[in-house]
Amino acid sequence: MSSDNILLEVRNLKKHFPVRKGLLRRVVAQVKAVDGIDFFIREGETLGLVGESGCGKTTAGRSVLRLIEPTSGEVLFRSKKLAGPGETHREVNVVAASPRLMKALRRDMQIIFQDPYSSLNPRMTVGAIVGEPLLVHGVARGMEREERVRDLLGAVGLKPDHMKRYPHEFSGGQRQRIGVARALALDPQLIVADEPVSALDVSIQAQVLNLLEDLQVEFGLTYLFIAHDLSVVKHSSDRVAVMYLGKIVELAATDELFNNPRHPYTEALMSAVPVPDPDYVVERILLEGDVPSPVNPPSGCYFHPRCRYAEDVCRTESPVYRDLGKEHFVTCHLADGLRLQPIRGR
Repeated sequence: MSSDNILLEVRNLKKHFPVRKGLLRRVVAQVKAVDGIDFFIREGETLGLVGESGCGKTTAGRSVLRLIEPTSGEVLFRSKKLAGPGETHREVNVVAASPRLMKALRRDMQIIFQDPYSSLNPRMTVGAIVGEPLLVHGVARGMEREERVRDLLGAVGLKPDHMKRYPHEFSGGQRQRIGVARALALDPQLIVADEPVSALDVSIQAQVLNLLEDLQVEFGLTYLFIAHDLSVVKHSSDRVAVMYLGKIVELAATDELFNNPRHPYTEALMSAVPVPDPDYVVERILLEGDVPSPVNPPSGCYFHPRCRYAEDVCRTESPVYRDLGKEHFVTCHLADGLRLQPIRGR
């Protein structure tokens, strides 16, 4: 794997939340929300991160940005803004960065939140919301800042006179555009889009997705796109990582993943996506049982209690995250021998 154009590399990232009980609030267990994940994102591409609710994908995204502190692991970010004389970039381990360095990194790493209403301060005007990062980082003030905010609003399809309005005066789609403008304010390299369209009407989702694609080309952005809707991910992502119970179980180029799934969980997820073709019949795979608790995950492969292909080795030994070739990574003992159902007609 060449590191020439890799912008972000995550190595064995973990985030465990302590469970406390008793009068002394002693730690009696750990919620393993993210339990040792590895992935990388190349400059200018979109990596989709999908999975069921509660699988840890949002926690993973926020841990990458250190909006919540990771328990362990490395997040290597190759910043151009921090590069010194004669350097093309400076590699920084985000997990180990000092507060001062972390503030500088914030200019390169931003987030679009899932809820476009609760992520905006209702007491601030749109102009103040979008312009606040410029003030905090000392990038622009006064008329320069105001002009920059107008340009940002125009870039996301809003009007200059929207600067004086408050978030409650906008629709959900418009509020999400405000969130996108705020994320763009500092000219970042990486944006974590945390389910940016899941709270929007279907008719608005396509508009926001197309906007994100246009902005990616215009501003040279790299996305970590978190979602639970596989159709959205297929439309917007160059590669897709599938998470289950805090682990990445499969990662591959989008077409490769949809045409040649190699993990039983990926196969089950894809079988649930409706196909807009009345003549196409797909076998609906119903997973048995509930998702195990991240406090006490199963032995061996975390997915084995719900897997219809599970064998004895799956119940006793943890599978290794490995490359099957052509950067198709999978965490499954049986991946070499399984012939899973591809998803057609999408």
